[in-house]
This record gives sequence, C-alpha cells and structure tokens, in this order.
Amino acid sequence: MLINLVKIFIPTTLAFFFGLLLTPIATHFFYKFKMWKKYSRNENLIADFQKIHNEKEELNTPRVGGIIIWVSVLIITLLFYCASIFFPSEDFMKMNFLSRGQTLIPFFTLLLGSLIGLWDDLIQIYGKGKFAHDDASWRKWKAFLVAFIALLIGMWFFYKLGIVSVHIPFVGQFYLGVLIIPFFMMVALAVFSGGVIDGIDGLAGGVLAAIFASYSAIAFANNQIDIAAFSSVITGATLAFLWFNIPPARFYMGETGIIGLTITLATLAFLTDSVFILPIVAFPLLISSASVILQTLSKKFRGKRIFKLAPIHHHFEAIGWPSYKVTMRFWVLSVIFSIIGIVLAIISR
Repeated sequence: MLINLVKIFIPTTLAFFFGLLLTPIATHFFYKFKMWKKYSRNENLIADFQKIHNEKEELNTPRVGGIIIWVSVLIITLLFYCASIFFPSEDFMKMNFLSRGQTLIPFFTLLLGSLIGLWDDLIQIYGKGKFAHDDASWRKWKAFLVAFIALLIGMWFFYKLGIVSVHIPFVGQFYLGVLIIPFFMMVALAVFSGGVIDGIDGLAGGVLAAIFASYSAIAFANNQIDIAAFSSVITGATLAFLWFNIPPARFYMGETGIIGLTITLATLAFLTDSVFILPIVAFPLLISSASVILQTLSKKFRGKRIFKLAPIHHHFEAIGWPSYKVTMRFWVLSVIFSIIGIVLAIISR
C-alpha cells in the first residue's frame, strides 16, 4: 500500500514543480514568437458576447499554454521509465508507471492528441484564410481527426486488450463485442465537445484537474496503480498550468491542451471500466457541451435562444456574474461531482 501511494504522489509532485519551472521558459518563447490568435471573433458574434469578450486580451495572450501540461506529463513519465531501464533496481522498477496494459495507450493518446491540437493552434496563430479564423469547416475537420484517433484507440481496446464490455453501475457488465469501437468513438467525441469550457481564465484548468484527480482515485480503488499514477501526474501538471492561468491569464490552454486531455480522459474512463461514471465526474464538461447543443437546436427549430449565450458559462457572464465567480463556482461543482463519481464508482461494483 505504501509503495503504491509513493508511486502516485512523488511523480505528481515532480510534475507540478517541473511545470512551474518550465512555464517561465515556455512563456518567454510564447511571447517572443507572438503565439496568439491574429483574428478576432467579435466581427461574427452576437452583441451579448461582444459585451463580455475582451478582444484586446484575446489578441495579445498566447493560446498554446497546454504545452506546459503535456510536456510536463511526458517528461516525468519518461523520467521514471528511463530510471527503471538504466537503474534496474527493485525500487526504480516499482516506480515506473508506463506499462503496456494500463498506461501505454493513454500516454500516446495524450501525445498524439496534443500534437494535433498544437497544429490547430499554429494554424490560427500563423495561418491565413478561413481555417485561421476557425470556421465551421475547420471545426468539422478537427472532429474528424478526433474520431480517427478514437477509431485507432477503440481498435486497440478490442483487438489488443480484449475489452468487449462496459460496466453499468449497480447492474453489471454489458457486452458490446466489436461495437466497443464505435461506442468509444462516440464517447471520445462527446468528451471532446466539452472542450468548449475553455473560455474563461482558469476555468478549464481547474475543472480538468479535479476530473483527472477523481480518475486517479477510481483507478487506485480498482488497484490499477499505473493508471492512478498517470492520471495524478496529469493533475499535477494541470495544477502547474493553472497556477499561471488564474486571472489575469498568462496564456490560454488552447487546442493543444483541450484535444489531448479530453481524448485521454475518454481513454482512462474505458480503461478503468467506469465510462458510465464519466458524465457525473465530468459534469461541468457535460453541461457546457449540452448548452451549446440545446442552444443550436432551439435557434433552429424555435427561432429563439434558451440562454443569453452558450456555452453556459458565458450565459452567467452575460447576466452579470463576474468571470472569477463563474470560474470558482464551476470549480466547486467539479469537485463535488468528482467526489460523487468516485463514491459511485466504488460502491456500484
């Protein structure tokens, strides 16, 4: 038990402090190369959003801050892996949490998703034309890329890991067979859509830190110690990002953070066999995505909006809540629903 706790908390602590040390260096390059959006969204937005949208801040704040998170996770993960290779003592072997059956897939998922997100960010920073404006056609291509990654992961689950069923709380295992592949794709796209929560300083970082911490606890309860350590390292790195992202944000998370983290989250939900707990643990992501869907459907079929703005966190800003109040209340919600999810995951087995 003690070595398992050490295996979780030491890498997590190192990820946090490494992120803090990395940030000043990364920030220097972010500002040196002017890695912020070159085109404002105000020209195509409704009046309510223009009132709360700080165009000057958006066009002068780097949008690739997610690099802090995934680089920290990759460095710390590889550090412990290399230590087990070059110093093959029992202690170093036990501290390595990069394993084929538990963390190899989420490790490469985080890397691939983050690199695709970085590509998207760079297009919006240095590109020209409609893709640089993040138009609807480009967003469809991003969804396609996420779906393709999810297809590969789903195939690995089915053909390599033999995952053919999902656990329904208080019911038991539900057999899907090869349908586990499209089901994972659907879940990955749903979680990715929750990335719209990255719209206020500190909001996404705080929410995602709580979610990954909860999956570390769920994995620990399942005795999946490698997954618990990996999820906790992501939490530590995200908290380091959050340290510099609270208002006024030094940088935004960007797609390089959102794509990698959301697909990795879906992967961890399947690996811990707790995918039906995910909507509870990730409730803030769920309501953010749902508010956009409901708003779109309402405008199409009813000709009017449900919310002043969508995603819903902007609705609260539009009705007069200060952005810091929205952020902190979402953090509280995230912690509460994470605790509920952890409890349900444990007692529903």
